[in-house]
Amino acid sequence: MSLRQTAMSLDRGLKRLTLIQLAVPMALLIVGIGGGLLQTLMRAGIIKSPSALGLEYYQGLTLHGIINAIVFTTFFAVAFGNALVSYSLRVAINLKIAWLANWLMLVGTVMVAAMVFAGEGSVLYTFYPPLKAHPVFYAGLALFVVGSWVAFWNWIPLYLQWRREHPGQKTPLAVVGIFTTFIVWQICTVPVAYEVIVLLLPWSLGWTDTINIEFARTLFWFFGHPLVYFWLLPAYVMFYTMLPKLAGGKLFSDRAGRLALMIFIILSIPVGAHHQFAEPGIGAQWKLLHSFLTLGVTIPSFITAFTMAASLEYAGRQRGAKGLLNWFGKLPYFQADNYMFAYLFVGLVIFFFGGITGIINASYNLNNVVHNTAWMPGHFHMTVAGPVFLAFIGMSLYMVQKMTGKKIKGKLALAVPYLWMIGIAIFSTGLMRGGLHGEPRRTNMGLTYLNPESSLYQPEWKLWVMMTAIGGTIMFLAMVIYFAVFFGALFGKKTEEEVLEFPLSEAYHDEKPGIFANFKPWVIAAIILIVVSYTPVLIDVMRSTAYTAPPYDPHVPSQLASSSFPPTW
Repeated sequence: MSLRQTAMSLDRGLKRLTLIQLAVPMALLIVGIGGGLLQTLMRAGIIKSPSALGLEYYQGLTLHGIINAIVFTTFFAVAFGNALVSYSLRVAINLKIAWLANWLMLVGTVMVAAMVFAGEGSVLYTFYPPLKAHPVFYAGLALFVVGSWVAFWNWIPLYLQWRREHPGQKTPLAVVGIFTTFIVWQICTVPVAYEVIVLLLPWSLGWTDTINIEFARTLFWFFGHPLVYFWLLPAYVMFYTMLPKLAGGKLFSDRAGRLALMIFIILSIPVGAHHQFAEPGIGAQWKLLHSFLTLGVTIPSFITAFTMAASLEYAGRQRGAKGLLNWFGKLPYFQADNYMFAYLFVGLVIFFFGGITGIINASYNLNNVVHNTAWMPGHFHMTVAGPVFLAFIGMSLYMVQKMTGKKIKGKLALAVPYLWMIGIAIFSTGLMRGGLHGEPRRTNMGLTYLNPESSLYQPEWKLWVMMTAIGGTIMFLAMVIYFAVFFGALFGKKTEEEVLEFPLSEAYHDEKPGIFANFKPWVIAAIILIVVSYTPVLIDVMRSTAYTAPPYDPHVPSQLASSSFPPTW
């Protein structure tokens, strides 16, 4: 057994930091998940009210998006990266810098959450202008992102030092995966930082009167779609480096993993214009280019699918399988002491459907059918609330178990991914079928389209909306079980020694890294492609947006009439 596969003594400072970075966003997730259930019940008309539990509809929708999609995922990625880089390279991270990053993220989170709870930040997680939030909301977002940058910068000297001390050795695949995750994050967050600091914050402070909406939205989507890969890549790290071992086998090809990760660096970012197909200010040729590049990102996903299938087949045959397909029945789907396998495997199954529906969204013509309908959150939950969410909550449980020595209620933990899969299958099917029938997204339909007393009443959508509500309720129940297991372990009795350990797989084909040994050429290629694909988009946006817009406040619509619109050029 290699050194990398053995448990490592745990630094108590790293333990405290990691547990805070796992537990705080997990506690916030109770609000985010609860908000998701309320949204579902309000859309279905089961709750006919503009607010519930003291939260207005769009206030709850904003909390649901920001907590689940940004706060929880980023905190987890940082905690996972701190621990995995330290474990894989056998080095101690600089805890002072790691705590600085943590405090920046925590303070940013508190500022954002306070403004949303105060009703001063109901701008959804996309924070599109002319929706306008309190300056503290934007400042909190900026602090949060900078904190995540600091966490990444903290790992770079360790990686460079390890390479100097281990000449000719292959960088562990887990470290390549974590660095790929944060390289994508580092590049894609620069434009949104510009949007927040240079455009939104001065506008919110009253220093500027107007804002270029399409320019701001283009900067957001420069970040918004790569954000999906920032979520997915830690899950990919677990698929490549841990799932084969959890299944009882080996990773089929180490080089396949490195190839997939490097393609993500190149193609993750120049894809955002496919979210702007309906906007006339951007030339169709550039939208088509971004559509092709988006379809290109399916290549590493297909590489991953085939590599995982080969790895799982090997594991099944190691467990005694014979014949063509009976290896499938030999995998450890229901082993309570190996619950992580179920979280990752079920995530892969859900991702199959999330990936297929994503190809539809990226298609220039098909997107027009589903644009801004309920189809979109149906796909989104198949992707982010499937493989990403299950991998993150499964690994959170695993890290708490190992780093505290506390016992996990394995059977309950094992029930969560399967119950979640049933829920999300019903939930997303209801949303996507409703979307194909024209059901809008984001709308409180209990007051409008699902309200028989409203002139907007659309009874044909009721079946799909009720399916969504049933699926959402099942997902909520799965998370109630999960929270009981997670916090039960966190505050339970210690039964084992605390260790730093991950179930890293060996490779069946342990090829030399070749051109995948260094990040530099892939980062340079990514920057070149970004410049080529985004320069004409930005030129089109600036040419077509002669007028900027005043802020929109839904509580004071008369502001529009009294504003100086059309404003300055």
